[in-house]
This record gives sequence, C-alpha cells and structure tokens, in this order.
Amino acid sequence: MTHPKTVWVTGASSGLGLHTAMALRDAGWTVIAGARSFSVPEEKDGMHLLPLDVTREESVRAFCDRALEISPWVSAVVQCAGMLVLGSCEETSQEEYSRVMETNFLGMVRVNRQALPIMRAQKEGRIVMYSSINGLMGIPFQNAYTASKHAIEGYAEGLQMEVRPFGIQVMLVEPGDHRSGSDKYRPHAARSGAGSPYAAAFESATARIHHDETHGSDPDRLGRKVARALGRKRMPFRKRIASPDQHLAVYLHKFLPARWNELILRSYYIRK
Repeated sequence: MTHPKTVWVTGASSGLGLHTAMALRDAGWTVIAGARSFSVPEEKDGMHLLPLDVTREESVRAFCDRALEISPWVSAVVQCAGMLVLGSCEETSQEEYSRVMETNFLGMVRVNRQALPIMRAQKEGRIVMYSSINGLMGIPFQNAYTASKHAIEGYAEGLQMEVRPFGIQVMLVEPGDHRSGSDKYRPHAARSGAGSPYAAAFESATARIHHDETHGSDPDRLGRKVARALGRKRMPFRKRIASPDQHLAVYLHKFLPARWNELILRSYYIRK
C-alpha cells in the first residue's frame, strides 16, 4: 500500500520554516503547516495552515488532532519553530532564557511526543529538527539560542538510538546564516543598553550577526536541499547547510584548542 507523503512543518509562517514548507509543497508533499500567526485553519498557497504555539501543550495537541483529520498518515515532522534573544549571559533574564528554551527545544519535545506514537504504530516516520551551526559552537551574545541548539543536538542523538527499531529516522538540519526571518523573533535582552558594561562588545557582535544574516545564503536553496534529503530512502543524521567559511569554522572548532577558538571567534565578532 502506498501512503500519501504528508508532512507537518512547525514555525512555517516565516523564515526557514516557510521556505522549507514551500519547497516540500513544490516537491509533491501534502504540507500541514503550523505557526502562532495562523489564527484559524485554512487552505492557502497549496498548504493546510493550522494555528500552533509549540510552547503550549494544549495548542500542540489541537494541532495534531486537526492534522490527523486532514491525513491520518504522518510521513514526516519538520520542526523549524524558533527564536533568539540577543544579550550577554549576565543580562539575559531567567524569563528570556526560559522563553527561548520553551520555543526552540521544549517545543520540539512536545511535538515529538505527539508524533512518535503515531509513527511507531505506522512502523515508519521521519523527524527533522532544525538545529544550527550554533548547536556546534558558541557565539557571543547569542547564548540562550546557542544553549537551546546544543540541547537539540544531544537530544536528537539519543532519540535516534531509541526510535530506530521502530522504523523512525531522525535528521538534524544545521543551517548557517541565511537571508530569512524577522526581527520580531530576534529581540534584545531587556537589560541590554547603553549603560551595560558589555555595550561596546554587544554593539560590535550584533552588527556582525546582522551583516552575516543579511548577506547569508539563499533560504529557498536550503528548503530544496531539505526536501531532497527527506525524499531519500535513508536520510543523513546531520545535514549541514552553510557557506564554505562556516563549514571551515565548524571544522576548526572541532580540532583546534579551545583558547585558539576563543581568539578566532572573539576577534570576528568583537572588534575594538
């Protein structure tokens, strides 16, 4: 029996989530897209749009129930919902750390907990989670985001070992900088400002971050690469999609001493 190619995509209203959802639609998938900004269920642009707030258990359950009404078969779940807060470790509040972790990491956990029993019953399924280059190395003033992405990396390794016997595959997508997203998902920590002892370094780092994202890679190309990976019989566990210099940075970070990595990254982001 041939089952329909149905995929749930979280965080699908903007940024890499939107571009991934569109690429999957264009590749012939039935796309059920979730985002907080989708106020009511509707069909639009060839996709099923459903409200979804991954930080709320009841919203995740409602999304999954409605998605199963559209298609009882879940071929894949692609999790792109995310946000970051720019600020120093000291000045990023507990609430701001919690908000990032609830969205980026625990939001994925909530969706997976709903999808996994369905996939186990099907004896197959695919879970794709968006990590980041930041899941492999730290960046100054993106510490809450970096912590959430490191959490995803470790979680995914354990998850794959647990679910492989049930025919479920896991893939981490590790994007570098891409031209996408919205500043409303990149707020500054409330205590960051001119009076901060980190003000000069923060201004330098955030300017570099903004430049790299503005001049980043094509998000449509990323979406197509993810769609092709999902179409393979065996997905890679890690799919890093980044520019050559970012691939090099990850390689150097893996093999260079910690002090050298610190000097390289600090000189790149914090210019005196």
